[in-house]
Amino acid sequence: MQRITVINMKGGCGKTTVATNLASAYATAGRNTTLIDYDPQGSSMYWLNSRPDEAARINGIAAYPNNKPVTRSWQLHLSHDTERVIVDTPAGLKGLDLIDQLKGTHIILIPVLPSSIDTHATADFIRDLYLRAKIQPNRIRLCIVCNRVRANTLSFRSLERFLSALDIPVIGKLRDTQNYNKASERGLGIHEMGSLADERDRAEWRGIIDWMDTSMQERRLQIVSDHP
Repeated sequence: MQRITVINMKGGCGKTTVATNLASAYATAGRNTTLIDYDPQGSSMYWLNSRPDEAARINGIAAYPNNKPVTRSWQLHLSHDTERVIVDTPAGLKGLDLIDQLKGTHIILIPVLPSSIDTHATADFIRDLYLRAKIQPNRIRLCIVCNRVRANTLSFRSLERFLSALDIPVIGKLRDTQNYNKASERGLGIHEMGSLADERDRAEWRGIIDWMDTSMQERRLQIVSDHP
């Protein structure tokens, strides 16, 4: 089982878009996938409930507080055959809440928008990951996905300069397109739309998934070498 946490302290950066498309990518590839929604807005669960019956199955867990009479451990129970867990997180996580959210995570995926406000907030968040959450890159892989990108704009060039100074891989640059809204309205991922107009976006996601799978394999080899 591999756990991927989509997280950034800044709201509105596209965490749900990234989480739902990641979950649908793995599900359509035949992986037993669970999508966990910690955000009280419940956007990932709304998307999942909109998913057509014929689409690849994705298990869903609404992990935000609710009034249902169940224990926390039962609420977050995962089946033994789960292969991929995608976690959609709320904004503003700090301190112990941040540390608790990252327990058991194998990959931390940070969505970033090309704006000065988002760049500043992301810099603070990455600092908290290292200093407060004590993230060790050799144990938990960090990566960045640029979201709602408009190439050749000043804001995107500024973001690229910021990211080039970090020792964190940028594994995807999702363009600013209505294709994601169209897919989301139908409970689908961008790669499930099947239109020629979406091929550019599907190609970007293939690169993201390839990086994820390679990173997970490298991590397993690292654990083996550390514990011969």
